[in-house]
Amino acid sequence: MNFLNENNNNLEVLAKQKKVEYIEAKPFPHIVIDNLFNEQLLNNVLNEFPSNIDEIGDKFDNKVEKKLSLNDTNKFSHETNNFINFLNSKKFINFLQILTDVNEKLIPDPYLIGGGLHELKNKGYLNIHADFNLHPSMKLDRRLNLLIYLNKNWKSDFGGSLELWNKSMENCEKKIIPLFNKTVIFSTTDYSYHGNPEIINHPE
Repeated sequence: MNFLNENNNNLEVLAKQKKVEYIEAKPFPHIVIDNLFNEQLLNNVLNEFPSNIDEIGDKFDNKVEKKLSLNDTNKFSHETNNFINFLNSKKFINFLQILTDVNEKLIPDPYLIGGGLHELKNKGYLNIHADFNLHPSMKLDRRLNLLIYLNKNWKSDFGGSLELWNKSMENCEKKIIPLFNKTVIFSTTDYSYHGNPEIINHPE
């Protein structure tokens, strides 16, 4: 199965088309791309998303965040592992390199520190923050963040929208509803403030 939507098979062309949009985006370099990936592939990943992530993954429940995550590839489905391997492949990393115009040579993270699968159930949230920028194992600077949403039929009333805030953390300059097959890529810096502080409130 092709990992990409058939309209986005030429990643190098897409990266060159979107490069200026990414670099000039406010409040910090980022881009939102709809339907970048093969819909059936993401459906498979969603269908195989572990229902017991609260038992086999990590729980975070504090003033900053309330969420679940899993970055142990041994506990991922075959399809999910294949997809993550594609995201870490030379082809996709080259796409990110051209798109974001990062000076240093990008290196994927095989440890998925801060990555992998994430879930916020009802009452979940993630306060506005800037991500860590030194990898604890590889001691390399973290440059990019890539989010791929798997939510079907999501409404803004359910909360969970990704918010991008300005450098002074005074204003939210952009809200992104976490819809299925929506990809968000942004530069990781000391001032790339983001989060989803609106508490999840889904009827189901």
